[in-house]
Amino acid sequence: MAKLILIRHGQSVWNKKNVFTGWVDVPLSQEGISEAIHAGEEISDIEFDVIYTSVQIRAIETAMIALAGNKSDKTPVVIHSDGKMGEWTTIYNDTMNKNIIPVYRDWHLNERYYGQLQGKNKAETAAIYGDDQVHLWRRSYDIAPPEGECLKDTAERTIPFFKENILSQLQAGKNVLVSAHGNSLRSIVMFIESLSQEEVLKLEIPTGVPLYYEFKDNKIVKATK
Repeated sequence: MAKLILIRHGQSVWNKKNVFTGWVDVPLSQEGISEAIHAGEEISDIEFDVIYTSVQIRAIETAMIALAGNKSDKTPVVIHSDGKMGEWTTIYNDTMNKNIIPVYRDWHLNERYYGQLQGKNKAETAAIYGDDQVHLWRRSYDIAPPEGECLKDTAERTIPFFKENILSQLQAGKNVLVSAHGNSLRSIVMFIESLSQEEVLKLEIPTGVPLYYEFKDNKIVKATK
């Protein structure tokens, strides 16, 4: 059975500061690095065939740090396709070419775009606009923050990408790791587990904790470690 592991990136420096991050490309905090290491210890026995991340550094860091402790001899390698990076990252050794785990970065897996809230402290924003309004922006399914995305918008890019790219890998029998973000993963879990709009609003995905699934009988099912 093919395995699918989803990981929300470890704590970022702006998670720690309680700031709306969205598409701002901030790194992991020290705690986030520790979370990624611990996640890697949990999944160290799984030999992955392919890795997908967002294009944001906190998700890429989490995947790479987690895989550093993997017991497989394979090397995770970021795949580049454009310009000199595409041309000059070619591997000219068949043995090494067969011994990599391709890492694909794609913006469709990025965090929800928080628009004009990005860079603002969450508590200070609630003091200005009220707890109820900020709660609507953060937790409703189809109410977006100013100039930003709601969860429905995020799902409209993550789910088609998942179906076209990640699901096909699982159908081919490959073990897949996805390192992404709270809201991009919430929308994917909503699809996998057939959650309603009301149910997904209650879904919490903690930082740095692997979620386990298996592909069997032509469907994705929850699994244990």
